[in-house]
Amino acid sequence: MSWLCHRKCVHCYEDRFRPYYGAELAAVVTEAETNFRAIISNLPAQMSYLDAADGLARKRGRIILAGGEILLEPVRKTVLYPALDLLYDKYKDQGGVELIVQTTGDILSTQIVEDLVKYHVNVISISGIDEFHQGLEEESDREALRAKITAMCDANGVHHFPLNAGQRPFEPGRYFHFFGATKGSWIGKIWPRGRAHQNELSTATLADNFCNAWSGGLNFLDTAHGGSEVSIEPNGNVYPCCMKTKKAIGNLLTESLDSILARRRGDPVYEAISMGHPERMGIGHGWSVEKFYEASTTTLPSGKSYQNLCIGCDKFHDEVLGTGGLLINPK
Repeated sequence: MSWLCHRKCVHCYEDRFRPYYGAELAAVVTEAETNFRAIISNLPAQMSYLDAADGLARKRGRIILAGGEILLEPVRKTVLYPALDLLYDKYKDQGGVELIVQTTGDILSTQIVEDLVKYHVNVISISGIDEFHQGLEEESDREALRAKITAMCDANGVHHFPLNAGQRPFEPGRYFHFFGATKGSWIGKIWPRGRAHQNELSTATLADNFCNAWSGGLNFLDTAHGGSEVSIEPNGNVYPCCMKTKKAIGNLLTESLDSILARRRGDPVYEAISMGHPERMGIGHGWSVEKFYEASTTTLPSGKSYQNLCIGCDKFHDEVLGTGGLLINPK
C-alpha cells in the first residue's frame, strides 16, 4: 500500500521500502492516499475460491495489506484504516474476505491492535522476527518482542496461530502469527532482489525455484481455486509474484484485476510462470530452456558468480518484453 518504512534492512527484497523525508515523504504518502480507492474498486466483485484440498468447498479469499510499514503514522489513518473499511464494505455481502495486515511488529501498540480489531482485521501478520532487523539480532530480543505482542493481542481477543506459508486457521476468528527470514523458513534463503541481492545475502541456488511456491507465480492465473495470488504496488501495478517480474502485467488504476488476468491466460510466457516453470517462459520467443538457464547467471558486486531462475526471468523480461509486459519482439 505504501513504500514508506522506518527501516532500511540489508536483507529487504525491495529497495524502495525505506524511510522518506521532506518532499519525498510527501510524494510517497500522496501516492498511497491517491490510489488505494481506485485499486480497491478494480479488485474482483467477490473474493471466494474453490478449495481442491477440501472437495472444492467454496471459501473466503484473503487480501494482505502491507508496506513497507503500513502502520506508520503518515499512512495508518489516511490509507490503511479507510482501505480496511472499503474492503469490508465491498465484500461483506459477497461472502466476505479475510483481511490481513502485515507489519514488522516493533511499532505495534495496544491502541493499534484495538484499532485493527475495530476495522475487521482477521489476521495480524508480524514479519520482522529475524536477526536482520535492527535491535532483534539476538534470540532474547526476538523472544521479548514476541512476548510483548502476544500480551497485547491476547488482551484484545486476537489469538496466536503458528502460521506456515499458505496455512490458515480452521475456525473463524482473529489471529496473529510471526515469521521472518530465519533458517529453515519458507523465505530463509532470501529472494535475490533489492538490497538482499546487492548485499549478497541470498543463499538460493539454481535449484531453488521461488516461482514454484506460495508467493511465487505458481497458479496466479488459476483465479477460481486456492493458491492464486498476485502482488499490487502503490501505483496500481500488478505482478504475478511477490518478488515481482521486471515488467507489470497490468495496472489497477485503469483496468480491473479480472480483465488483466484474463488477458494473460493462454500466453505461453505467463502460463509458464503460473505452472511454476519460469525456465519455459521464453520457448515461444527463441529462448530455449538451456538459454534460460544460461541467462540465470549474474555477477555479484564482489565479483562472485550467482545463479537463480529469478535472474533469468529478469533478463528475459529486459530483452523480450516491453513496458507494461507487452511483447515488443514477438519473434
